[in-house]
Amino acid sequence: MPGRVGRVLQIGFTYMGTVVGAGFATGQEILQFFTRYGQWAVLTIALATIFFIWLGAKMMLLAGEIGAKSYEDLNKALFGPKIGQLVSYFMLVVLLGVNAVMLAGAGTIFYENWNISYQIGLTVTLVACYLMLRRGMTAILMVNSIVVPFMLLFTAIVLYDTFNSPGADRWITMPAEDSMLRIWSAPLLYTAFNLAMAQAVLVPLGAQLKDRTAIRWGSLFGGIGIGFMLLAGHIALSAHMPGIRQFEIPMGGIARQLGTAIQFIYIFLIFSEIFTTLIADIYGLALQLQQRVSIHRNTLLIIILVICYLLSQIGFGPLVKTLYPLFGMFSLGWLILIMLKKTGKRRGS
Repeated sequence: MPGRVGRVLQIGFTYMGTVVGAGFATGQEILQFFTRYGQWAVLTIALATIFFIWLGAKMMLLAGEIGAKSYEDLNKALFGPKIGQLVSYFMLVVLLGVNAVMLAGAGTIFYENWNISYQIGLTVTLVACYLMLRRGMTAILMVNSIVVPFMLLFTAIVLYDTFNSPGADRWITMPAEDSMLRIWSAPLLYTAFNLAMAQAVLVPLGAQLKDRTAIRWGSLFGGIGIGFMLLAGHIALSAHMPGIRQFEIPMGGIARQLGTAIQFIYIFLIFSEIFTTLIADIYGLALQLQQRVSIHRNTLLIIILVICYLLSQIGFGPLVKTLYPLFGMFSLGWLILIMLKKTGKRRGS
């Protein structure tokens, strides 16, 4: 595979794998931010996709221009040294909360779909995360390059099955009962939150790359992939509304109708997507903390994982419904500054 094409695919798959985390892959995020708004959801998904393509590339290009070691360096460039430092502290707290959501999602998958204890699911996921994170960015790129193509394939299978089932047109006809302000603020909140979280891995990735063209194409590929999975998930969930809301993992409920073998593979892919986002976010957290504390990276990883384990005891559903909208609002200011920040050129492009 040519070097640039390989880099484009790695960037795109890593971008998708970082955004498609617990709330997205399980269907909870799609329900909360899009499907609940009925026929307007398609347009708001299109708007979110445009933001992902544009701002994902911009973030990585900025990271490369300033030689960012972690997302804290990017925040200082956006907000100034003092405010940027405060924003990074807030992002640290947010990332811990989000990682707890990822971990809780993994535990819920073990319990709801495989009849394995929630606590065992958490423990297995924690151990696997630690083993992968010891290998750094190489492991993150490798895992995403394997998992994301399969996720795209099975998303297409779910979409095909939905179009051949009753209620396939509900994504077009389902009414929205919320105000237009809430409907059109949803894609902004969603994009702001996910991009703010994705900087944990996209900033160090952008800083490592010297190919600006590959970054732009990789962001285009990744953004379109995210948009496709959002739309496919929305169409599938709409066909099963409102009953699908009873599941903490709605997409798992839909997968049950596809047969035992397909269900098992799809649920495993949902778990894998949660896992990819979890290792990416914890990697970004560790990079920021390493700039501040003189603790060995492996010890730091264990501390972060233990904190996430303790927070995950709250449960997956309550964490998503409470934390995600709140963090989305706080991320709006960050999103606006990314939009306004100009990018230049650097050598090696």
